[in-house]
Amino acid sequence: MILSKSNYMLYLRHPVWLWLEKHNKKILPEVDADTQAVFDAGNLFESYAEKLFPDGITLGYKTKGEFDFKKYMALPAVTKKALVDNTKILFQGRLEVDGITCIFDALERNEDGTYNLYEIKSSTKAKKEHEYDLAFQTIVLEKSGLNIKDVFVIHVNNEYVRDGDIDYNEITTTTEVTTAVRSMIDETLVNIDKAKAVLVATEMPDPSPRHAKSGAFSNWLDIYKILNPDLDKYSIYNLCSPGVRKIGNFEDDGVISIHDVPDDTNLTVKQHYQVQATKSGERIISKEEIKDFLKTFQYPLYFLDYETLSGVIPAYNGIKPYQQIPFQYSLHVLESPDGELKHKEYLHVDNTLPVEGLLKQLKKDIGEKGSVIVWCEGFEKRCNITMADILPEHSDFLLDVNDRIVDLMIPFAEGWYADKDFFGSASIKKVLPVLIPSLSYKELDIGGGAAAQRIWMETIIGGKNQEDKDKILSDLLKYCKLDTLAMVEIYKVLNKVK
Repeated sequence: MILSKSNYMLYLRHPVWLWLEKHNKKILPEVDADTQAVFDAGNLFESYAEKLFPDGITLGYKTKGEFDFKKYMALPAVTKKALVDNTKILFQGRLEVDGITCIFDALERNEDGTYNLYEIKSSTKAKKEHEYDLAFQTIVLEKSGLNIKDVFVIHVNNEYVRDGDIDYNEITTTTEVTTAVRSMIDETLVNIDKAKAVLVATEMPDPSPRHAKSGAFSNWLDIYKILNPDLDKYSIYNLCSPGVRKIGNFEDDGVISIHDVPDDTNLTVKQHYQVQATKSGERIISKEEIKDFLKTFQYPLYFLDYETLSGVIPAYNGIKPYQQIPFQYSLHVLESPDGELKHKEYLHVDNTLPVEGLLKQLKKDIGEKGSVIVWCEGFEKRCNITMADILPEHSDFLLDVNDRIVDLMIPFAEGWYADKDFFGSASIKKVLPVLIPSLSYKELDIGGGAAAQRIWMETIIGGKNQEDKDKILSDLLKYCKLDTLAMVEIYKVLNKVK
């Protein structure tokens, strides 16, 4: 079997990932629409990065955007011919040697016959994983007879602000990683041999977390869940919020369930509440902390939630890569403890920057006094600051809203209200079904923020789904409305704490 670059990166996540890919692929999760959208965004950024090399020639292995097996198999010969012809810049070439192969993003021939290797990534910086990737590529290329001089990562400049057509020189940043990549060559050679052994192994490797080569605990958690689909739902991977995931000795396979965590383990207060709620099966409620927290609320109460657009390539003038720009909000208003609950909302439906229209309505809907209640305050506050930067004339209003924000997630994030069925999470999607089972995101056609973002951008910016546009807009309103209604109902539950 041939070990590809993508195979090797799977091996670094965990050897079991690679083995399953080759021997039992059907149990691995399929790429969903939200993940595919991320891949598509990366491909779009790559098309801008390639413009840095105007004389580049694309070889590639696709026909009309689809994988073409014949082209892929012929690509090494096509690549070698282009190299013999001293082509200055090559995109998407492939070389294969000694049982390993890679497709490189860009290869630049220098005047002295050496080459510079470029990896194009839609991240905002060069990362360690990119160095692992490039070390593998360097080995393939040098085993094929090339002399690699310098190695680079081309990535996103997240300080770039769009003004007219996308400026590919400004939206890209190039970071040299030659020294780091060279330092990994010996380690990579050893890992290549180990990965090859996994490819041909008849039995699955040890799934222990100690074999997650990149050191990322989440790599093991994902594998563990795939291999144990019927596992007790209170197992450790479901209680993997930051900190809790580090409980116990994960080098010891004996720590599988939260029940295996020793009572004398040194835990934070939050971790202690989460673990004890799961072990006992009973809710743990810190009444005084919750009461003190609720005293900070001032009527009228405004329960606010934004949905945002975001992309590596800014959709509109005045915004940066990956900036979260609200295109929608839901607002539930409670004037007094016994007052009538009112609902207000805004959804931008034109292919224009949504900020001005959204703020015009929001100013009408939010009064000058009263607490603005959100779930995970960092997100909404960043959205407000971003909108203030785009439209400074609204800065006073937006900063005032930020000053009035109260984060309803705090009692759950701090462990003041702990339930085994939260699974160690303070996400509203984990808390809501436990506290108010009658409300559920599962009944919605759009059930998550990533999906809302993707579908709005596809429909409004991309012009897709036009035959279903009315239903999509309705689904977006229903989803965002449930977010704020959920906060209202959770607030009522907290108020019942005696």
